[in-house]
Amino acid sequence: MTDNLPRPHRRSGVRRRVKALPPWSLLAAGVLAGGLLGGAYGAVKPPVYSATAYVVAVPTEKSDPATALGFAQAYGRVATQLAVLGDAQVWAGVPVRTLRSSVRTATSPDAPMVAITATSTRADTAADMANAVSRALTRHAEDSQATTDVELQQFARAVTPAEPSSASWTVTGLVGASAGGLLGGLALLVRPKGDRQEDGRPAAVPGPAVAADAHGAL
Repeated sequence: MTDNLPRPHRRSGVRRRVKALPPWSLLAAGVLAGGLLGGAYGAVKPPVYSATAYVVAVPTEKSDPATALGFAQAYGRVATQLAVLGDAQVWAGVPVRTLRSSVRTATSPDAPMVAITATSTRADTAADMANAVSRALTRHAEDSQATTDVELQQFARAVTPAEPSSASWTVTGLVGASAGGLLGGLALLVRPKGDRQEDGRPAAVPGPAVAADAHGAL
């Protein structure tokens, strides 16, 4: 038989060593663990690129700027529908489900313009998807121009991004360190009350001589 210590003794020894650590060690451990995890996530995750194309609604002679502004808002919602994405997939070279999950549009309440942004792990694919959707949208608007009296024109093509739009490993590491420090602070606050008292100084207890003097004075 081996002379191993009983498990309760081992656990009590571990607890004593943990309690002997200074309170700030929880914060340091949280910051270190969060920074390592965040940095590793940013280094392992593939970079994401974003490209944006712009189209503008122009009123015809039978229309006015207010009407063009209203149709620009409508075209911004139509751009991500199947009727447009079905045509865009031919030029983008990706399936419709990829366009639906990777393409977003934005409009302005002050300008009749639609921004079409596509994201991808490849820079050239992101630009191709944004340009394909803008091309399909302008053709869709051209088919209904006789009834809307608004012409949708391409304002700016999407260019291949030179740098990724996703956060770098340095940024994710800083975010992870902040989150880890926050969790460490919360763990420090919710520690059992007994542990907090043991970390501080022991309560002062009057010695026998002091107690005897106080009893004789009564």
